[in-house]
Amino acid sequence: MAEPILKDEDRRVRITEVGPRDGLQNESAKVTVEDKIRLIDALSQAGFPEIETSSFVSPKWVPQLADAGEVFAGIDRRPGTLYSALVPNERGLERALASGVDKLAVFTAASESFCDRNLNTTIKGSIERFRPVFEAARRASLPVRGYVSCVVRCPFEGAIDPARVGETVTRLLEAADGRIEIALGETLGVATPEDIQRLLAGVGGIVPMGELDLHLHDTNGRAVDCAARALDLGVRRFDASCAGLGGCPYAPGAAGNLATEDLLRMLDRDGWSTGIDSDKVLVAARIAAEITGRSVVDPGTD
Repeated sequence: MAEPILKDEDRRVRITEVGPRDGLQNESAKVTVEDKIRLIDALSQAGFPEIETSSFVSPKWVPQLADAGEVFAGIDRRPGTLYSALVPNERGLERALASGVDKLAVFTAASESFCDRNLNTTIKGSIERFRPVFEAARRASLPVRGYVSCVVRCPFEGAIDPARVGETVTRLLEAADGRIEIALGETLGVATPEDIQRLLAGVGGIVPMGELDLHLHDTNGRAVDCAARALDLGVRRFDASCAGLGGCPYAPGAAGNLATEDLLRMLDRDGWSTGIDSDKVLVAARIAAEITGRSVVDPGTD
């Protein structure tokens, strides 16, 4: 059977650039405020609809992002781009609102062990902490994203049943009265396309495929393949990180995020539309490599 011909609007893919937050949070070497601003401004020039800019967490837990307020104050905001931040609790919320954040993000997990090690609470307890954030977001008319980590595998519990992911997603939706974007985090970067298919089969009946966001890591080098399978199944929103920056400080062995330039290369090749300038993303990726001491592979051509 021939594959269905997709309309132009069905070939539109939304990419959230997460390098400045999820990418930099685990860097051992200090990245200056000036370099973070330079990176974010370069990413803004590429035309992303959203850049996850920083995190208002306790500096004790994520010292690399202790300067979130200074970064938000210094960036050159591009009209049409949302500058979002992770907000774990009410203390972080106050700082985020004072900094003029455009969108709030919270995170929990589909693994009780991961929540315990990462958030010092249960899945239920983590979501209870978010209720003031949801209420403040409603008052301020700010959108909210809810990350669910360990959607395929947990470093402490092993394989995660998609049904458990669905339960966590349902809890988030109920706590936020449905006013929340769901991002599924493949935290360890070990998923295969078949894992992604099972995951989406377990969650797709709760959130429409086109409204789900997929956050992939690339430890085993299969993130692009997983994104391609998700596209086939109807997912149209992805996170990516310039130069593949990233890794999770609470997931031993997890490598970086799916590189933005790799994702764009696949999307461009297969005829998907993003509205993002790939050349300018590569410029930003080189800045990311410069400030972190990493290397960037030029996507080139097939």
